[in-house]
Amino acid sequence: MDLDTVADELYGLRPEEFVAARERYAAQARTSGEQELAKEITALRRPSLAAWAGNLLVRRLPGEVQPLLVLGEELRRAHRELDGPQLRLLARRQRELTGALAGQARRLAAEAGHPVGEGVRREVEETLHAVLADPEAAREWAAGRLVKPLRAAIGFPEADEAAAGRRARPTPEPGPKAVRHGGGEERRRQLAGARTAARDAERELRALQEEEAAAEADADEAARRSAQAEKRLRELREEARSVQAEQGRARADEQDARERARKAGRHVREAGRRARTAAARVERLAENTESWESYGTGPNSPRAEASSPSTRTARADPGERRERSLLRVHQVRPSVAYRGLRRSAEV
Repeated sequence: MDLDTVADELYGLRPEEFVAARERYAAQARTSGEQELAKEITALRRPSLAAWAGNLLVRRLPGEVQPLLVLGEELRRAHRELDGPQLRLLARRQRELTGALAGQARRLAAEAGHPVGEGVRREVEETLHAVLADPEAAREWAAGRLVKPLRAAIGFPEADEAAAGRRARPTPEPGPKAVRHGGGEERRRQLAGARTAARDAERELRALQEEEAAAEADADEAARRSAQAEKRLRELREEARSVQAEQGRARADEQDARERARKAGRHVREAGRRARTAAARVERLAENTESWESYGTGPNSPRAEASSPSTRTARADPGERRERSLLRVHQVRPSVAYRGLRRSAEV
């Protein structure tokens, strides 16, 4: 793992994902004992929305990078050479290309899951103007690791410096030809004054555009926070309704449970009364049984009388008494006949 690899991956992420990924890579570097690399990773700054959108152009549309860089070289050359017709032609191409690429950046941001507003689109377009005017800005943008949008310089600094160098050369003493060509010098002075006025007007325009872009960016951020707050409010309301419904169900369950407890208590009390009644009955029966067994065992005792055949016969039902009487008759008749036989033999 090295810094370039980490930076290249981090600046390809969405801004809201940048910090967590950066801290993860820094922790990995510290775990590996690379403390210096961890410090360098931690020093990487999260890109603004406009810078991220500008980086998307480089990463997603690499074929559009080189034409813009070539156009910048041609524009700077035309400024150095004060080639008016070529400047007008290139300025038209500049407007078309920067506008189209800024629109592409906005589309790519939406496809990446983070739509941006008109203010961010203008900041991207200003970054592209800076790329055209300044070779150093062009190299920085082409690396795809912008942290903030680039600010377009007034005019073309490299071309203006070359033109200033030409104007600073010592001029020879005016001679007859210089006098004849004095009108050309005047025109150059007028052109320089016009350029100065144009740079001042452009500077003022850029300042106002930056102010407008900042205001729109603030408005976009406020709108985003408002949408998040509204979403959170809806979630809280839904959660409150759910909690209230759960509270209602809990109260209904509580009432039902209390009613069941009252019924169960009533049943417990009734079962207790039945158990006490049964226990008292058992105790009485046990006392009566003990008294009966201890009452006596003689022949005239109630137990003996109760167990005698006559008593049992008396207590039997009529059918049973008739059967027992017949049995006694059959048992007596043989004995009577036997006694009769004995008396006949004796005689």
